[in-house]
Amino acid sequence: MHDKQELCNKITAMYPEIGQCDIDITVNWDDNRNVWVVDLIKDKHELQHYLEEADAEKCMLGKQCVSLGLEIAQLIKNIKGEQY
Repeated sequence: MHDKQELCNKITAMYPEIGQCDIDITVNWDDNRNVWVVDLIKDKHELQHYLEEADAEKCMLGKQCVSLGLEIAQLIKNIKGEQY
């Protein structure tokens, strides 16, 4: 299993728009669900994404975080849409 800070750093490296939009990100392991919980917050917008350990492994290898990337893109679209 990965360290939550390593996973958080990898996600922000793969999706630099998180930092550009001042989105707060936290990553924690949920023992009850056996998944990583990626929590993205900006003002009243919040996205919780559940990342299976196998998907987290692929993400750490830089291979795949497709579903997370799609959700991040939608969150950013929602945030930017509200700013205009």
